[in-house]
Amino acid sequence: MGWVDGKLIRAGMAGIAALAGVAFAGTAMAQSVVVRSTGPSAGAYPQGRKLPANATVVLKGGDQVTVLDKSGTRVLAGPGTFTLNGVVNRDATGATALAAMMARGGAARTRTGAVRGQGGAPVVAAPVGPTNVWYVDVSKGGTYCIADPAEVVLWRPDKTQDGTGTLVSQDGSTADVAWRAGNPLKLWPAASVPVVDGQTYTFRSPVGAPVTIRTVVLGTVPADELETASAMAQKGCTAQLNLLASLAATAKAGG
Repeated sequence: MGWVDGKLIRAGMAGIAALAGVAFAGTAMAQSVVVRSTGPSAGAYPQGRKLPANATVVLKGGDQVTVLDKSGTRVLAGPGTFTLNGVVNRDATGATALAAMMARGGAARTRTGAVRGQGGAPVVAAPVGPTNVWYVDVSKGGTYCIADPAEVVLWRPDKTQDGTGTLVSQDGSTADVAWRAGNPLKLWPAASVPVVDGQTYTFRSPVGAPVTIRTVVLGTVPADELETASAMAQKGCTAQLNLLASLAATAKAGG
């Protein structure tokens, strides 16, 4: 559970299971899921494809495939042949970070992340993206899978100042959104603008161009991270899959 705007948000059972590391199922379940794929072989390894344990991935020059498994994300860069057998040296915190990023209910207390600059003045670290796949990035928009329509969290990249915006649904309903300095998170104003499956919304702010947000409400959210990623791919929730892939952006390719 966590806090947004001073309100307590309780994580769902799926999130608790993920954080405990117990939500990983039997042998019939795919062991890896493709979350991003570019290059000549992208058609062979499309986003959302499930790959069984010990699958062999053959890539050409210019290929880059990001796969998600129970240990986190991994980037495979071609040319080369890679076996997804889990025998990869990765940061031991990868699985914990993955579980936290995919935990439902998801708003945690935020920290300033400031460091000291010249004269002792705080310098706020540049934002890199949401810390949870269930957060809706109002600076980019896109299609987002929703776990709980009553607890959707809006994320903004710049938390250094107070911020405002307006959320408009396709039926004309509107609601003002206001962030306090130091907090990048804000609960979606569901009382004024309900979250509806398949609905399109526009978010407008004084900075940046308007963005379009489409919501897809998941009837059932899998407890397993891999099945959740697969469901997101099937629903076209690419913004969330791209966020997962960013975990591996600086990781070394290879097997």
